[in-house]
Amino acid sequence: MSTTAPGAGYLFAELGDLVRHQAASRSAAYDPFTTERLAATGVGDGWHCLEVGAGEGEIARWLAARVAPTGEVLATDLTPERVAGAPGLRVERHDIARDPLPAGAFDLVHARLVLQLLPERRAVLERLRQALRPGGWIQIDEFDVSYGPVLTAPTEAAAELYRTFLTAKNRAFAATGAHPVWGREAAADLAAAGFTALDPQPRIVLWRAGHPGLELLVSHTRTLRDQLLAEGLTDGQLAEVRALLRHPGFAAASCVMYSVQARRPS
Repeated sequence: MSTTAPGAGYLFAELGDLVRHQAASRSAAYDPFTTERLAATGVGDGWHCLEVGAGEGEIARWLAARVAPTGEVLATDLTPERVAGAPGLRVERHDIARDPLPAGAFDLVHARLVLQLLPERRAVLERLRQALRPGGWIQIDEFDVSYGPVLTAPTEAAAELYRTFLTAKNRAFAATGAHPVWGREAAADLAAAGFTALDPQPRIVLWRAGHPGLELLVSHTRTLRDQLLAEGLTDGQLAEVRALLRHPGFAAASCVMYSVQARRPS
């Protein structure tokens, strides 16, 4: 479906096992909210779904089980070899910002933590609307990282280090063209792209030691090491951040995850 080179433009493409740990933490932290919302669309037997930026394929496989035995899920990614197969699941290499999609082919389109990485996100929404059948559903799950305060920490210096780490991480993402607060803007952009029946739902949870949301941040200290060093952190500080995120006296509110559902007008 695409001639894009594997991993082209993908921030974590060459990091192997580190990405797998990152993906496992992301899945544990956010799959329950994502699948709860997807189930509310009524997705079931016979539906045709598109999973954009499928990653390790956990949501694509969940959808494939829901639409069985007569439906199908197309999972697309720049690195599709990371997606394990399943009955009713088709996997293809595809650049959502550049490669074509079939018109009116899908009952449901889902993308999680993909569009905020793309400077062309608004144009992509237009393309996704055209790929939906009239009345079809779209669900976009994205962060707004502007919120996420420390609630308890062993020391004030530790709390300040956490805030410094988050600021550096968000700058590192923004430097690639990402917009890490786009979750709060996604509903407005979907409306501007011609979608209706908008339903934006925010979720914030408590993060304590062992929570997969904190483990996702632990993985970022490694997968984004070079970028974080460029933002002024040191390896010693990153080690301190990892220890802090697993400290029993540390707690923080998560960033906001927005799950925004909408429909193509019928």
